[in-house]
Formats: sequence, structure tokens, C-alpha cells
Amino acid sequence: MADAPARTAHVSLAEALAKGPPPAGNLAIPVFEHGSLEVELYAPRGHDPQKPHDCDEVYVVARGRGVFFDGTARHAVEAGAFLFVAAGQIHRFEEFSDDFAVWVFFYGPRGGEGRG
Repeated sequence: MADAPARTAHVSLAEALAKGPPPAGNLAIPVFEHGSLEVELYAPRGHDPQKPHDCDEVYVVARGRGVFFDGTARHAVEAGAFLFVAAGQIHRFEEFSDDFAVWVFFYGPRGGEGRG
């Protein structure tokens, strides 16, 4: 009989960081998947080259501080900050500390939940 899917998960920041570096072709370290949910840990170094994504996403700053550019305005962020980015929205992190890391949660259908 095949193993049943996990009903719970626990991954510490230290465990997620230890999974790095990100695999080729990915900017972040994959941490967990369930249904449409994909969880990654993103720790850019130097600059943030990311492009708009095809799913909605949530960031939670795990450590460090920086500036979040949402395509129009810039917002100071630090550990504990929550950010939502709709699918297709330009965004990036700027002026971030050397220890900067964010949890990233991609979810929902391609094109985002707010379509229609």
C-alpha cells in the first residue's frame, strides 16, 4: 500500500536554509508542496532578478530587512512582514540585508484567483 500524503508539515527556517542552494533554473529553495500550494524559501544575494509569476503569491519575511517594490511604490519590510502579489504583477526586493530571507507561498490557478 502506498504511503498516505502528509496531513501536517513542519519545516524550520534553519532546515529550509540547509536544503539550499536552489536547484538549477529556480531562484528559491523548494520546501513543500500540497495541491496547488508550493512553498519556497527565497534568499536573494546582491540583487533580485525575479520576474512576475503566473500564480498568486504570498511572502512572509523570515529574517533581515529590505525594500519591497510592488511595481509602483516601495515599502520597507522586515522580519514578520506579510506581502501579497497577484499573478502577473511586477515586483522585487531591493536594498536588502545580507541575511534577508522570505518564505514564498505560490497557490491557486495559473493567472491567479482574481481573474474574471
